Amino acid sequence: MALMREQLERLVDEMVTKGVRFEDAQREFEKKFIAHVLSKAEGNVCKAADLLGIHRNTLSRKMIEYRLRRNT
Repeated sequence: MALMREQLERLVDEMVTKGVRFEDAQREFEKKFIAHVLSKAEGNVCKAADLLGIHRNTLSRKMIEYRLRRNT
């Protein structure tokens, strides 16, 4: 976990240095996180929503927003 925190610190520092805005960083992180969980859940939206701790309707809405497909 300490290694992950260090990597995250470096990433955040790099993003701030490059002028990445919070909203853009947050959006990109959420999109990548959801895509990764969808992949782990083999495209099963209910299972992915459960792993993410959100309602499946919320996940479906975010999938549309980020243009993600079940087979991501």
